[in-house]
Amino acid sequence: MPELAEVEYFRRIWARAEGAHVINVSAQMDKRIFRAIEDSRFPEILIGSRFNRSERKGKQLCFHFGRDSWLGLHMGMTGRTLHCLDPEAKHKYAYLILDLEKGERLIFQDPRLFGKVYFSIGQGTPDWWSGIPEELTSDQFTLERMNAFLMRRSRSPIKSVLLMQEGFPGIGNWMADEILWRSRIAPSALAGSIAEGECRALYASIRTVCNDALRVIADGWNKPPDDWLFNHRWKDGGICPKTERVLVREKINGRTSCWSPDWQVYR
Repeated sequence: MPELAEVEYFRRIWARAEGAHVINVSAQMDKRIFRAIEDSRFPEILIGSRFNRSERKGKQLCFHFGRDSWLGLHMGMTGRTLHCLDPEAKHKYAYLILDLEKGERLIFQDPRLFGKVYFSIGQGTPDWWSGIPEELTSDQFTLERMNAFLMRRSRSPIKSVLLMQEGFPGIGNWMADEILWRSRIAPSALAGSIAEGECRALYASIRTVCNDALRVIADGWNKPPDDWLFNHRWKDGGICPKTERVLVREKINGRTSCWSPDWQVYR
């Protein structure tokens, strides 16, 4: 599933067309990605509106059109956005298409249909957007807030807790592994057992990994450097960049974790 930086990459693709007006919309409303939309005026109500701005929170996107139209995208497992300058080009799995002036076209593809499209009309921010916690890179994400969340999940493995979107929006499997590797904490350590010093290291790693991911991946989907865990975690036999020993891959609460026992010594 796309994580924080990958979703930001997809936001920037559509953001290229900010300021343009919608001249036509096509949505295959029988597809399950539209299951959250009950407003029968969608998608035609977007025609004629101006694409004002785009935002991201965690793994979700929000696009503001006209005076009071809000379009949301959750990428699911295989969702992606496209910005096309050829209105005649054909794209598979293009279940939502916005045709803009000057031949621009915005496309949402989702081959496996695990994503979700949201739509609301109103002056106020819709619940499906305002209910998402603030960014982990924002001033609102403090050490105290993180510690309080860990204590509410004190008996759960820290790897599982980092994947909880209500506490750590945007974090997915690879980012959680990267965060724990950089903070030298084993993924099986219980959230409530982590000492003060390690909590500070964890907090610092969360912010650093988020910023590094946005800098490297969101800006053109570039390959991370080899001194990250990222390039070594995807298959058996990967080597830890710190110890040069084989990484361990194991299931923790049903999710595959990759870690370095000789480096992540806090357990």
